Amino acid sequence: MSARSSIIPVFVPHWGCPHACVFCNQRRISGVKTPATQETVRTEVEKAAALLSYGSKPELAFYGGSFTAIPTEQQVALLTAAMQYMDVGMIASIRLSTRPDAITPEILTRLHNYGVRTIELGAQSMCEEVLRQSQRGHTAEDVKNASRLIKASGFTLILQMMTGLPGDSLERSIKTAEEIISLQPDGVRIYPTVIVRDTELYDLWQTGKYREHTVEDAVAFGAVLLPMFERSQIPVIRFGLNPTEELSAGAAVAGAYHPALGELVRSRILRNRAEEMLQGFAAGSRVTIFVNPRQLSQMTGQHRCNPEYLQSMFSLASLQIRTDPSLTEGCIRIEKE
Repeated sequence: MSARSSIIPVFVPHWGCPHACVFCNQRRISGVKTPATQETVRTEVEKAAALLSYGSKPELAFYGGSFTAIPTEQQVALLTAAMQYMDVGMIASIRLSTRPDAITPEILTRLHNYGVRTIELGAQSMCEEVLRQSQRGHTAEDVKNASRLIKASGFTLILQMMTGLPGDSLERSIKTAEEIISLQPDGVRIYPTVIVRDTELYDLWQTGKYREHTVEDAVAFGAVLLPMFERSQIPVIRFGLNPTEELSAGAAVAGAYHPALGELVRSRILRNRAEEMLQGFAAGSRVTIFVNPRQLSQMTGQHRCNPEYLQSMFSLASLQIRTDPSLTEGCIRIEKE
C-alpha cells in the first residue's frame, strides 16, 4: 500500500439505501454481509496499519451503502471511531459514498467536522428514463444540485456512472458523460452493469426483459467514454467492479464482469487509433506500429488480439508492434516497409 493511494475500505452494504435499485445487491458485490460498526472501523484500521510502510497515512472509506442516509446517530458513531485514528495520525482523511438526494448543507457541515474530505456520489445515469427503469429514486437534477453543493463546500467530488443499465444506450451513456464532465468532478468511476444473483435485474434478464451488457459492449462503450474524460482532464479512477471471491464464484452470473476490464478498454482505445491511422494502407503492406514501452501489452492486447485483428482487417502482409520511448503514452506511430 502506498502513502498516496492507499484506501482502507469499510463496507456498509445497503445501509441507508431507501430504494432497491434493480441492479444492486451490495452484500454480494462487496462480499460483506453485515453493516459496519465502530469495532469494524477499529479492526480494519489496525489491520491495515500492519501492512503500511512507516509514515504512510491512508484514507478510510465507507463504501457500499448511502452513508448520509444512515440514521445520524449511526453516522456519528462510525465517523467518531474513524476520527480517533485521524487524531493520532494513523489515517489522513475519510471518504464515503452516498446518494445525490441525501446531500444537504447541514449534512455537509457535519461531514466536514468529522474529517470527511472526499464524497463519492452515485449518479449512475443522467438520463431520466434510465434512472426510472433502474429504480434509482432520484433525478438527474438531484445529481447536479448535490455535486454543486459538494464542490462549493470544499470537498473532493467523485462521480460514479454506469453503462448498460435498463434503457441505456451508447448515445445515452455519452450524454451522461457529457453532463458529468460539465459538473467538473475531481474524478470518475465507471461501472458497466453486471447481472448479480438475487437482484431484480437478474429476474428481468432471465425472463428476457433485459438484454445483457456484455464485456464486449462495456469495452466498446468505454473506448468512447474514457477519451472524453481524458480530453477534459478528469481522471477515470476505476473502470469495472473490483473482483471479489463471491462475484467470481458465481454471484456475477452475466454482464460486464472481468478482472481486467479497464485494461481491455485501454487496449481497445489504442486499437481504434491504429485502425484510424491504417485507413488507406494498401493490402499486402508490411507495417510496424510503435508505442510507448509502458503500453506495449495494451497495444498487443490479450492473446495478441489487436495485431491479429488489424492485420486481418486491412489484409496486411505483416504487422509488428515495437516500442519507442520518445512517444508519450496514448500516441502511436506507424511505419510501412
